[in-house]
Amino acid sequence: MIFSRGNTAMSAILLLLGILSSTGVEFTGAQSVGVCYGGNGNNLPTKQAVVDLYKSNRIGKIRLYYPDEGVLQALRGSNIEVILGVPNDQLQSLTNAGAATNWVNKYVKAYSQNVKFKYIAVGNEIHPGDSLAGSVLPALENIQKAISAANLQGQMKVSTAIDTTLLGNSYPPKDGVFSSSASSYIRPIVNFLARNGAPLLANVYPYFAYVNNQQSIGLDYALFTKHGNNEVGYQNLFDALLDSLYAALEKVGAPNVKVVVSESGWPSEGGVGATVQNAGTYYRNLINHAKGGTPKRPSGPIETYLFAMFDGNQKDGPEIERHFGLFRPDKSPKYQLSFN
Repeated sequence: MIFSRGNTAMSAILLLLGILSSTGVEFTGAQSVGVCYGGNGNNLPTKQAVVDLYKSNRIGKIRLYYPDEGVLQALRGSNIEVILGVPNDQLQSLTNAGAATNWVNKYVKAYSQNVKFKYIAVGNEIHPGDSLAGSVLPALENIQKAISAANLQGQMKVSTAIDTTLLGNSYPPKDGVFSSSASSYIRPIVNFLARNGAPLLANVYPYFAYVNNQQSIGLDYALFTKHGNNEVGYQNLFDALLDSLYAALEKVGAPNVKVVVSESGWPSEGGVGATVQNAGTYYRNLINHAKGGTPKRPSGPIETYLFAMFDGNQKDGPEIERHFGLFRPDKSPKYQLSFN
């Protein structure tokens, strides 16, 4: 979760599945909702205890930001689907085909018999002007070749995770378009995804869109509590942001590339609108909403990964960054969430 706060004009999607239980939050409907590990803390449970918490709460999907072999070991035989991240600081090295093969053999092939890899996320929130921007596509291609050479291409897809600051316009949603600076960067990546039948991973945060545009975006619109639709037919910010991303994909010739929401969350303290009550409202309403689709893509559910499992007391950035957890370090749930 690397937020580009200046232009978070779009972001938003969905998340969790929970059922109220006396012992904690029980997540069901694992087909569409997962939770990002989010391990930036010095007070967190052991890796095995965290995976056990996923199991006991029936959280069927996990996003890992780097190949943590302790977590991968704990995931063996769990049947939990995994997004495995290639960290940004490894992208440049993986533009070398041999290095990409070694990476796949060590972190994917070695675990593939009993760990359910679903996506390899090659880089997270790389922007067109970044020094690493030129490494993303070659790294994607090399990882894809290595996955195919290991005969694992039928088990997992290779993609990258973007944030919504790559959009030049996001409203009205039908006019969503990638910015001129992002277009030349994203187009060949999207072509790669389309060729391989892979989705685009997108980190979508209605919270930041709301915070940065409070004069024009109501809290009710961000929290799914608005009555009726707005002037362009949208009841909530989540749908509007996701559909503007789909509109942008159409405009670069990729109408069939699906979007997987690889992060979404709402902080419980540390900033404007960041309260336990608002975060709980967001999650509860998103849980319901995730079962369906958006006006532009009505066929649901929407695959989404909630950020994050725990608050990260060592997370860099503003105070809110340290308050996105669904669980406390003692494994107790922060919210009473119900999914029926």
